[in-house]
Amino acid sequence: MQSEPETVCNVAISFDRCKITSVTCSCGNKDIFYCAHVVALSLYRIRKPDQVKLHLPISETLFQMNRDQLQKFVQYLITVHHTEVLPTAQKLADEILSQNSEINQVHGAPDPTAGASIDDENCWHLDEEQVQEQVKLFLSQGGYHGSGKQLNLLFAKVREMLKMRDSNGARMLTLITEQFMADPRLSLWRQQGTTMTDKYRQLWDELGALWMCIVLNPHCKLEQKSSWLKQLKKWNSVDVCPWEDGNHGNELPNLTNALPQGANANQENLGQCKSLEYQHLPAHKFLEEGESYLTLAVEVALIGLGQQRIMPDGLYAQEKVCRNEEQLISKLQEIELDDTLVKIFRKQAVFLLEGGPYSGLGEVIHRESVPMHTFAKYLFTCLLPHDAELAYKTALRAMRLLVLESTAPSGDLSRPHHIASVVPNRYPRWFTLSHIESQQCELASTMLTAAKGDVRRLETVLESIQKNIHSSSHIFKLAQDAFKIATLMDSLPDITLLKVSLELGLQ
Repeated sequence: MQSEPETVCNVAISFDRCKITSVTCSCGNKDIFYCAHVVALSLYRIRKPDQVKLHLPISETLFQMNRDQLQKFVQYLITVHHTEVLPTAQKLADEILSQNSEINQVHGAPDPTAGASIDDENCWHLDEEQVQEQVKLFLSQGGYHGSGKQLNLLFAKVREMLKMRDSNGARMLTLITEQFMADPRLSLWRQQGTTMTDKYRQLWDELGALWMCIVLNPHCKLEQKSSWLKQLKKWNSVDVCPWEDGNHGNELPNLTNALPQGANANQENLGQCKSLEYQHLPAHKFLEEGESYLTLAVEVALIGLGQQRIMPDGLYAQEKVCRNEEQLISKLQEIELDDTLVKIFRKQAVFLLEGGPYSGLGEVIHRESVPMHTFAKYLFTCLLPHDAELAYKTALRAMRLLVLESTAPSGDLSRPHHIASVVPNRYPRWFTLSHIESQQCELASTMLTAAKGDVRRLETVLESIQKNIHSSSHIFKLAQDAFKIATLMDSLPDITLLKVSLELGLQ
């Protein structure tokens, strides 16, 4: 700034194998990241390497001096900096002249200009104390003064470090997590039996997501992973550590601010993201021909979305299930499907249909398994132009909503003496049930629209609706949808769809 007087700062930067390993600056600015003066000197060193004179390590220079030169060197050094170094110089001189001193038991002397051994650990400089102080400060502000935004910036910095394979990413996240665990509000909430705020829980979600990135990093050594596992177990064993699923007994169903807005926010942002272009980068290390990082990423996303998982108990965790699924699908929708990716979709759809208990689209699923309606609707629209039979098979399998079935018989019915036991109708604590039923209705409507003109498929979809949809309002909505689709202005009425509409209306 022009109004501020120019100040001169003394900056020292230590390098080791192309990494800044320590910094000092006389400006005294304390922050997690480097001050402007350290950045300026670093840029100067990068842009004008010839202007920075390289010297041999000081130990080499001293080795070339004779006794008189050494004495002159030391005395001049003390004279120039006598107020700072004279006490240290006298103390060292006394120790060197004493036969029994500790300094005389060590061979040689340290040299800060010589650099580390090739086998020594080397990592970027990180002011650990400042990281802890800043996180502690942001948490103490309790979401005010933009502290949540500041913490998200820290999380973004960790993501950036992980992307650059900087080992400080895990170090920094460990420091952040320790401060989160030490937050006094955790024990207060536990004592009072109250839940943490949604904003605060989202920060904990981000912590968990980042730890997942760290422990799944394929470039990490086994000893690193085992040390992180030990650390995570240690944190998990602490009483005040929040459960991912929420505090079961204390959560009240309050769905006013979660799902509809979450779904809108993403939108049986998106415009801005459409400009992104995803490309196939070859993955040379992988065996199969035609595979790329994009095909592998898409395949992993489809596997994850199709996994069978039990609906969690807590309200927040149930909302999170829906939110995460919608976010991942919206990411996939940004990608334009080519022939290679369509093959991945077909392969995964078949795997999921035949996948047994690990798959949410397998033949047999747990009564409280998270429904696949949203995912199946996405699969259906992607597969329909390329493999209609597989698209319908997938969508029809996903239509079920077992949690609303009144009874579930079990036991071997072929033996007369073996009486089938009946599971009582235990209405679950599914706070997101209305959202799930609306997604089921959307899936059914999508199939009805696509099946127009195909008598066999329309009858199959109708049977599925009658069997699986339990909400009268949704059945009525589908009757209306079928009527609208059957009587579009540009074509003759579809008689089969009109019959479907009538059947549903009567039901």
